[in-house]
Amino acid sequence: MKRRRPLPLLATLLAGCIAPGSDGQFDVIIRNGMVYDGSGRPPIQTDVAITGDRIEVVGELQGATARIEIDAEGRAVAPGFINVLSWATDSLVEDGRSLADTRQGVTLEVFGEGWSMGPLNDAMKAESSARQGDIRYDIDWTTLDEYLRFLVGRGITPNVASFVGATTVRIHELGYEDRPPDAEELERMRALVRQAMEEGALGVGSSLIYAPACYAGTDELVALCEVAAEYGGRYITHMRSEGNRLLESVDEVLEIAERAGIGAEIYHLKAAGEENWPKMDAVIAKVEAARARGLDITADMYTYPAGATGLDAAMPPWVQEGGHDKWVERLRDPAVRERVAREMREATDEWENLLLAAGSPDRVLLVGFKNDALKPLTGKTLAEVAKLRGVSPEEAAIDLVIEDDSRVGTIYFLMSEENIERQIALPWVSFGSDAGSPAPEGVFLKSNPHPRAYGNFARLLGHYSRDRAVIPLAEAIRRLTSLPADNLGLEGRGRLVAGAYADVVVFDPLTIEDHATFAKPHQLATGVEHVFVNGVQVLEAGEHTGATPGQVVRGPGWKGSE
Repeated sequence: MKRRRPLPLLATLLAGCIAPGSDGQFDVIIRNGMVYDGSGRPPIQTDVAITGDRIEVVGELQGATARIEIDAEGRAVAPGFINVLSWATDSLVEDGRSLADTRQGVTLEVFGEGWSMGPLNDAMKAESSARQGDIRYDIDWTTLDEYLRFLVGRGITPNVASFVGATTVRIHELGYEDRPPDAEELERMRALVRQAMEEGALGVGSSLIYAPACYAGTDELVALCEVAAEYGGRYITHMRSEGNRLLESVDEVLEIAERAGIGAEIYHLKAAGEENWPKMDAVIAKVEAARARGLDITADMYTYPAGATGLDAAMPPWVQEGGHDKWVERLRDPAVRERVAREMREATDEWENLLLAAGSPDRVLLVGFKNDALKPLTGKTLAEVAKLRGVSPEEAAIDLVIEDDSRVGTIYFLMSEENIERQIALPWVSFGSDAGSPAPEGVFLKSNPHPRAYGNFARLLGHYSRDRAVIPLAEAIRRLTSLPADNLGLEGRGRLVAGAYADVVVFDPLTIEDHATFAKPHQLATGVEHVFVNGVQVLEAGEHTGATPGQVVRGPGWKGSE
């Protein structure tokens, strides 16, 4: 037997403890693993015991027994990973197993990048139903809380939580108009945020490059964030620009945080477009200066050099005012088409043009269509489609939006590998996939996701921590666990300590690896062997057990009851 490292004082006191009423029997014992408690400290080789939905003991458990016993020698045992930016809102309705993320050790999916699944009014429900693609379902809920309960009622593997979307409350009251709210409208928007916070929302999320989100001014966002701050919530944002006006957009985040008295996080930190790559130094300096003067500013990121969104991010906001149908209607007008195509080619600081930021239509990959007739184009670049059709890339983009009657799922290659590694090294950066959690089967095969849907977390632990040695494994685990849990104000999550919820992952640090690529994204990660969610085993020897113990995780302002 290997010599064990001395246990910390708390673990020593707990070692061998038997819980009252357990008669020496736990539900689960994970033995002999290298236990990373989520703090960033080096691991200790010891045992972890689970009873019900809680961790009961972290320490040696000689002589104790359990219904399930796992020998984790040579394996890392860590808190379940938190996906800070998840778009599994639809994929979990289709398949509650959350297979892509469960196979990477994710036990909590956090939603709400600007758009949240509530609050909805009748018009929003009708529009959302009409805009559904390959995954279709009835929208029988109105509030964000009702949606989260709907998911749990269907049966899901991971826990779920959400921000309330600034875009969502704006559409609820203003529709898609490009104007500020009047005083009464703003108060109704604030009331919607208040309701969501009391239902357990984590704060306010925004996505300011998209219409109609980009129509919101700083004062409007401050007003919403002031309400979230009353409940201990957070502001989290896809900034107004990640490219030409990157630094100015960071300044806006800091201003909102300071004026509203709220902690703030930057979604998917990046410098988009080669000419903007050198700005990352200044971004880091701004954030660290703000942190030094007492502002609670953090960021998250995904571990790839490309982002994924739609062709709407290559077209000016004015053409999208009024919503999707108005956008498509305008694009059918020859004069509007000509103006849009011209503006798509022109460099500007007025809006975020990801086609120009990518540098070439060869670096724009088309991955998601609703129209079956267009699905053969999945995986082709915008340049390839334009050549096939004998039109310019801009005209091809306009035609595809019209023909597919959608924004068209699109991947843009925007970032530098050097900046990715630099960002990973920052101690205030956590991680989110910015994707759904699909499975390599069924309806999910009708489109190509960004490979981050299958590999974001495994890539951090394998490629960047183990192979590239950008950060030590203990630190990588901290960034996936206690850092986001603390940022989000989540009690009992993100740490392997007695009394915490039993969200636990057991993986092989020598073999964990992502396999998804941009050409072949539907490939599950490997190396994660066992996963527990709320004390229930959902992954056993790398295979999903079919269990769906996921629950709603509430923010600090929650005033409801289950």
